[in-house]
Amino acid sequence: MNETLKGLFEVVKQRKEHFEEGSYTCYLFDKGLDKILKKCGEECSEVIIAAKNDNKEDLIGEVADLTYHVLVLLAQWGVDISEVEAVLEERRKKIGNLKTFHVSDHNT
Repeated sequence: MNETLKGLFEVVKQRKEHFEEGSYTCYLFDKGLDKILKKCGEECSEVIIAAKNDNKEDLIGEVADLTYHVLVLLAQWGVDISEVEAVLEERRKKIGNLKTFHVSDHNT
């Protein structure tokens, strides 16, 4: 996993454990899951709008914002980023393996 993401996730986890005055991350943890989820939803919508508006710079910034808020969500749930990385690695290994779809006989 990218060292930048790992480093950011470590900071997020530290903020969860040790309140720091003026920290936006601490603010999110203090407000709880509903606030964190609201921010994830807002950022997801902003990613969609930036992509729809064909604005690469905005898209990059909004994806960064969404990624940060997802890291906060993972920390809130006690999920380590390495767990997500493991799932992604398993999926990466399957690239090129088309799934076989079940074909139903609608005449029976």
